Amino acid sequence: MEFDQKKYERVKKRIEDEKEWYTHLSIYIVINTLLQLFYAGVFDQGRITDYMPWWVHFTTPFFWGIGLLGHWVYVFKGFRFNKFYKDWEQRKIKEFMDKEEEEYIIHDTNFKSKK
Repeated sequence: MEFDQKKYERVKKRIEDEKEWYTHLSIYIVINTLLQLFYAGVFDQGRITDYMPWWVHFTTPFFWGIGLLGHWVYVFKGFRFNKFYKDWEQRKIKEFMDKEEEEYIIHDTNFKSKK
């Protein structure tokens, strides 16, 4: 019963994360569309935007796009990274436990031989 509850909470969290990403994407598209229309002079007939360098038009979509990509990696690919990390962690735990057991056997053998 407890396992099912934890599983449900993990799935619910993942769905919430995906919804947040799609919301982020939607806002990105709307805001950047409005910005590009502004830069094109649709709202002010070019009075303000004529004085802006050409590269200003691309800074917001570019840097925000990097953030959006990072968010996507976290939401959709991050779970694979977590699985890799957990597998690595389990291998390291087993490795250290085997090493401890080996040292214990060597130490125990040396101790018995001295008696």
